[in-house]
Amino acid sequence: MSKVRIGFIGTGGIAGLHARQLLELTEAEITAITDTSERSRESFVTKFNLQGVEQYTNYQDMLEQAELDAVVICSPHTLHFQQAYDVLDSGLHVLIEKPMTCSSAEAELLIRKAEEAGKIMQVSYQRHFQPEFLYIRNAIANGEIGKLTSITASLYQEWRQGTPGSWRANPALSGGGFLMDSGSHIIDVLLWTSGLTPIEVKPQLHMHGADVEIDTFTSIRFAEGPVAGLNLVGYSPCWHETFVFCGEEGGIFYDNGKITLRRLRQEPIVPELPVQETNQDKSFIDSILGRHEVLVPGEFALKVVKLSEMIYQAAGYVPDAALDSEEEQTA
Repeated sequence: MSKVRIGFIGTGGIAGLHARQLLELTEAEITAITDTSERSRESFVTKFNLQGVEQYTNYQDMLEQAELDAVVICSPHTLHFQQAYDVLDSGLHVLIEKPMTCSSAEAELLIRKAEEAGKIMQVSYQRHFQPEFLYIRNAIANGEIGKLTSITASLYQEWRQGTPGSWRANPALSGGGFLMDSGSHIIDVLLWTSGLTPIEVKPQLHMHGADVEIDTFTSIRFAEGPVAGLNLVGYSPCWHETFVFCGEEGGIFYDNGKITLRRLRQEPIVPELPVQETNQDKSFIDSILGRHEVLVPGEFALKVVKLSEMIYQAAGYVPDAALDSEEEQTA
């Protein structure tokens, strides 16, 4: 194929990042978009100068009528499963925004469907392409801090203040609160960089009067021996993201993009990081074109879904995922 023809399901929020990154690629072309909001569609078209792109209010019409090779899904979380399943069933590749699905059962069905269809399915965890987190993952794998003993992963965000009235605050569309949304990225880093297998969780949740959980504090025990603290605070005055990976021979400290490697009674080391070479969208297109394997496959995203599910179940928290009506497909 000369160009990979891309369709969008959902044109709000994060869809703009995907559009910008895809438009930087000569091998990709955005040819169709779907959103139940005409205002969102028109804003998307104007912002990215997509005059002539086919527009649909129903994604199934787009799948049936538009000439596409792949679809990017940027809709509310509980809609991901059915939309991705239908995309694969139409013989198209799919890039799914996080979280992949809101249940492990749905994630496993999608993995099987992608295998049956013989199509690329990638999940949009962008930290897999960022030099900071690639450094952390490689340093742990190469034994730079020895055997892992503990991890602390924390995210603070003004999420509670910014979500009232949005689909993110509606459990029927979000499938959960801060943990299922921004927290999914932190769970991704925790599992991907360490390669550990969680076997026990003990969470505490705080709703702050919302219909979904806002703050989550979870202790985690892994099969390989280490323990972790996962702290997701959605009622915060600002964004702040930290990770601490401690091992038998040192530690890696991440604080809002800055990394320090520490060893006992030695001067701190600040590593030089390379320039980022790819991203979730370029990687998706390169996978379709056979340049490399899928770098964030469904099999890995399933691990994130499973841990999220473990935490909710251990807390006795059951988000209402029953859709009462067709809602806007924006994210």
